[in-house]
Amino acid sequence: MGYTIGMHAALLRSVTIGTRLGVFSEHSGPGGPGSRGFVGAAVLQGRTGRMRLADVGSETNPGIIGLDMTVEAVAYGSANSPLPVGSPWGALSFLPGIRFGTDAGARYGVVAGPTWYFGDASSVHAFVGLRIDLPVSSGRPSH
Repeated sequence: MGYTIGMHAALLRSVTIGTRLGVFSEHSGPGGPGSRGFVGAAVLQGRTGRMRLADVGSETNPGIIGLDMTVEAVAYGSANSPLPVGSPWGALSFLPGIRFGTDAGARYGVVAGPTWYFGDASSVHAFVGLRIDLPVSSGRPSH
């Protein structure tokens, strides 16, 4: 979950500050899943503007398909982590994506690319994610 701030600085069009929370769990047998630990993270993302590929829909319900690039830095902390990177650890991702939606409404996208994990151990893994951007009401009536 995060909050996005729009901007216009070179290729950068938005910055997102967010958090992630998760649980490490394991199946402990017939009694059901057992809790093993938890993880929390602070996230900082920068995203380029959308390069328009196509317009879809109608005049009353338009949509845009486009490409963008997200760079994401994450600082993780955990308790009882089963991962070899230890705690704390970090990650850096370069995620090209395809996005669909309108400028004023909800936007949906898929991002995929490499993520470098570093901590007690380092590794590179593929990352694929689904992004849903929902506009926040400004509290002012629209005219």
